[in-house]
Amino acid sequence: MYDLAAIGAWLEFGVRWLHVITAIAWIGSSFYFIALDLGLHRDRNLASGADGEEWQVHGGGFYHVQKYLVAPVAMPDHLVWFKWEAYSTWLSGFALLALVYYLGADFYLIDPAVMDLTRLQAIAISVASLGFGWLAYDFICKSKFGDNNTRLMLGLYVILVALAWFYSHVFSGRAALLHLGAFTATIMSANVFFIIMPNQRVVVEDLKAGRTPAAKYGYIAKQRSTHNNYLTLPVIFMMLSNHYPLAFGTQHTWIIASLVFLMGVTIRHFFNSVHMRKATPWWTWLVTALIFLTVMWLSTAPLWSDDAEDPEAGIVTRFAEAEGYDQVHDIVLGRCSMCHSAEPFYDGILWAPKGVRLDDATQITRNARAIYLQAGLTHAMPPANVSFIEDDERDAIRAWYESAIKG
Repeated sequence: MYDLAAIGAWLEFGVRWLHVITAIAWIGSSFYFIALDLGLHRDRNLASGADGEEWQVHGGGFYHVQKYLVAPVAMPDHLVWFKWEAYSTWLSGFALLALVYYLGADFYLIDPAVMDLTRLQAIAISVASLGFGWLAYDFICKSKFGDNNTRLMLGLYVILVALAWFYSHVFSGRAALLHLGAFTATIMSANVFFIIMPNQRVVVEDLKAGRTPAAKYGYIAKQRSTHNNYLTLPVIFMMLSNHYPLAFGTQHTWIIASLVFLMGVTIRHFFNSVHMRKATPWWTWLVTALIFLTVMWLSTAPLWSDDAEDPEAGIVTRFAEAEGYDQVHDIVLGRCSMCHSAEPFYDGILWAPKGVRLDDATQITRNARAIYLQAGLTHAMPPANVSFIEDDERDAIRAWYESAIKG
């Protein structure tokens, strides 16, 4: 059993590593080509017939890049396709979703306090929602509603907000944000697989046959690529959120997610404007900062404490001597130590998660801040509340911690 668990842990680590690597490759190439396209000099009469050009320097050499609005006159002998970065990112991401959230559905995906689902029901909702996301988005893009890009982006935002609300009322907070990221990433990957690449193949076949490719294929591909550009940063936030309980462990999770998508727009608008050599919209950073401050406030409301100090400024003994420590000590031993101990006895847990032990007084006081954030201020721990911690126990944890840091 130990060997299987170790193999499973390393398999998850390996897939996560692959997912991060492929995501870096995809995001990097996407950002590069968006910046290149926006920064092209289109005011020059190029002998090649290209729509624009750009000179760049990198790695000790100079690059002369030209872009054709639809296609060159003739098919080049060698053509590099950028597609496997997107495919590999989605495939590795879905594999990681299955390894962590499907195999560990009772621990990470399902929260009975939100919706009492069976494992199969939760997985079915997860898979179906990802497919629905692409079909709904693609239908809207191809409809008359999608003829106006601004209107289309607003419609997409409404869909994302609705899905954020839906996920937060079906899955655990951790799984809700993760699935919203997976939902968005599925749209982005499907854009590449079902729209951008097929359209480019049509253009290539027309060139080979001596036909002039229709401009609509390039327009549609660019529209979907632009959508991907604005969705990238929120997806990264959603994927990182499962490590930060203040993002997913509150009653305002879906509102936080909705605001994060707005931050993605403001940040990308700044960089896209800079690449286009337009007036620099510095105001976007102020808007982004205000939105982020709102997210921070929502993550703790209505439990915000103006008198709180940095717990690192104190010493461990302050928590051991603070009012309510004995009660919290018993709560943690009863609700947390079955997993967070030298020898966990919760079924399937063979070592303390992330190496955090909470099975003695010293470990509890050393991890006071984590206990407060994960089990007091938010409901991130225990996952899916598997040890049935009560609200009054969470209240006791908060009161103990706040008592310690105040005096």
